Amino acid sequence: MASTLRKLCGMSTGHRSEDNRRYNPDRDRGRRHAGDRGPQGRARGGLRELLETLDGAGYGSYRQLRGRAFPITGTSGVPGGVPRCEAPVLTVDHVQADPYAPPSALRIDVPLTFTGITGELLTTPVPLRDWLGRAVAGALTRHSPRGGRGSGSLHIDIPGPEILDRSSVTVVPGPDGELLRVRMQAGLPAHGRRVNGTAAVELLCGVLPHVVHDALHDIDTGASSPLRQHVTCWRDQEYLRSQLPDLGLVGFLADGAVLPRAAGNSQEPLDGALPLTSPASLRTRMTLPSGRTVTGMGVPSGVTLIVGGGYHGKSTVLKALERGVYDHVPGDGRELCVTVADATALRAEDGRSVTGTDISAFLRDLPSGTDTTFFSTTNASGSTSQAASLVEACEAGASCLLIDEDTSATNFMIRDARMRALVPADREPVTPLVDRVRPLFDDHGVSTVLVAGGSGAFIDVADTVIMLDAYRPVDVTDRAAELAGPVPAGAAFPLPGGRTPAAGPASTAAQGGNRDRGRRSRPPRARDLDTIQVGDDEIDLSACSQLVDASQTRAVAALLPLIAAEPGPLSSRARRVHDRITTDGWDRLPRVTGSLALPRVHEITAAVNRWRGLRIQRPGLSQATGSVDSPALRDPQQHHRHDPGHQSPESRADAEERRP
Repeated sequence: MASTLRKLCGMSTGHRSEDNRRYNPDRDRGRRHAGDRGPQGRARGGLRELLETLDGAGYGSYRQLRGRAFPITGTSGVPGGVPRCEAPVLTVDHVQADPYAPPSALRIDVPLTFTGITGELLTTPVPLRDWLGRAVAGALTRHSPRGGRGSGSLHIDIPGPEILDRSSVTVVPGPDGELLRVRMQAGLPAHGRRVNGTAAVELLCGVLPHVVHDALHDIDTGASSPLRQHVTCWRDQEYLRSQLPDLGLVGFLADGAVLPRAAGNSQEPLDGALPLTSPASLRTRMTLPSGRTVTGMGVPSGVTLIVGGGYHGKSTVLKALERGVYDHVPGDGRELCVTVADATALRAEDGRSVTGTDISAFLRDLPSGTDTTFFSTTNASGSTSQAASLVEACEAGASCLLIDEDTSATNFMIRDARMRALVPADREPVTPLVDRVRPLFDDHGVSTVLVAGGSGAFIDVADTVIMLDAYRPVDVTDRAAELAGPVPAGAAFPLPGGRTPAAGPASTAAQGGNRDRGRRSRPPRARDLDTIQVGDDEIDLSACSQLVDASQTRAVAALLPLIAAEPGPLSSRARRVHDRITTDGWDRLPRVTGSLALPRVHEITAAVNRWRGLRIQRPGLSQATGSVDSPALRDPQQHHRHDPGHQSPESRADAEERRP
């Protein structure tokens, strides 16, 4: 297929008539072409005729496609018989500037009568749309002349194993009923820097109709069809997750599940992996909406400790719980492994920014006198960053925390007896998690699932202890209780209230504006899975392990301006914006692309909390703290941060904490 496209792209266009000269906007503006618009915005001439007319013209001539609607009718090899009124319609929303620019944006509106989808399936739009997107991706693999996103290619946002609310396929109202809207990208074919009309005809009038017909026409919706199985699998997972609180659980791992992945950079199940078998004492049985009965290991609420030798599967179980906040496709191995929807993974993040966060439950009485009830720093240590992340997760509504000893700061987690004897309590400003995890659950109902292999400190405070033995979980709670020591009464955990971002230049930057420069700057944009660019700042999301798809990161970037424009506390802003997208769809965004996937509120707030331009209003006062996004907009304190001779109280606190 790739060689065929190269041949098409390399074909000589032959002699061009005067009408096919290089497109000149000044000369050709207003000239009527075969594809000029007719009534209701549709082209009078067909797409094929217009592309043939543009063949050999300058690449900018493709702009004539923008905003036009072209019916996708039968082509060679595609069965006919579809009434024109029921035919899908192609609209080009964006035309790339040149062959090397990001690809053009296509929108295909498909009447539901074309697909054969009716009734009950429309009541489960997320798995329905997810399956349809995968069907289109599969058809592209079969029919597209080449992969990738370069010239002559078609592309749709390709999902991973998680079933997410994506913008690539949506259901929208139409004049004669609901439509399926498919958003794709196309690298419009070029010959050098000229329009390759022959290849464009092949791509948009040949390949695209085949893809649409193959993936979306008269879809099998029978009881045993792949679509029904996909929707049923999603519905069972949603039901499982909804039942966890009533059963006193924060997680469920089904018997027979395959948790190990093929590689560290792969989400494919590991061939030959040992299926999970739950211990009898933790086995839970549930009847699913599909009618099947499933058994598996229930992870109780409270403090759960996962122990075991190295390479026996402790972290693998925790990773499955991390991903269990999402539903998975059939065959993934984790499709019946679920966690409460707001479970949040935490880890240490040296160097992250913290703004106006109350970490006094873990850090207090600093020698510098820094107020830890409203703590800010541009360079947090491991323990400070993890304490801030825990508090921020609770602010966002997390009812379960997932923590791995391997990725945590030791002094945040524990403080052994010798160290307590050597350093008096009144000389140690850090209160470790082992002293806080019990009141965190007892006072506020926030559970913790913790992996530990090197310290038994949490045995004293654990409600449940699970040992992994060659990937086989064993309930060793009773044995651990024999080893546990007395637990001193812990101080109450002061769960902080919500923090409110302050208005100002930084908020303007998050909305894509720049008042000082008098012009609009680029809006926030995702550079990859782990990075969002906001003005001159980069938001580092590498520690947010439950951000699983780059399309989610793009969505976070797209939602930041909406969150900046909202009133009230940060978590409330994020939840309102998230709920609007969930309820009203992706069209709530000012500009919708086909490469977005809905993140959780927790990842949205995590991104805002890690933005170095964030400013938080101090409770009861009008002042705010935090840095801003641009050197031209920084306050005087920001300039001091670049002065080697100046050290803020927050920097001194960090230095003291890092000092041996």
